[in-house]
Amino acid sequence: MEQKICQSCGMPLEKEGLFGKNSDGSRNKDYCCYCFPDGEFSKDETMEEMIESCIQFEIEAGCPDAETARAKMMEYMPTLKRWKKN
Repeated sequence: MEQKICQSCGMPLEKEGLFGKNSDGSRNKDYCCYCFPDGEFSKDETMEEMIESCIQFEIEAGCPDAETARAKMMEYMPTLKRWKKN
């Protein structure tokens, strides 16, 4: 089974409580509770701003430093639904 990740920040959606909510209160299957808590994004930000705010979490997950974390996210963030260019 493919692991679900937030299509905004890349966080693994491993538990039911981590999923965001639509405006009607139903579960949103694409975004986490931090990025999409009540039917809309919690912040109006650019992908680059999202990357900067996620660096600390990448380091906590085992990334050796901020530069490596930033480079890693610059590769995969553009592939996520929120940031993908049409």
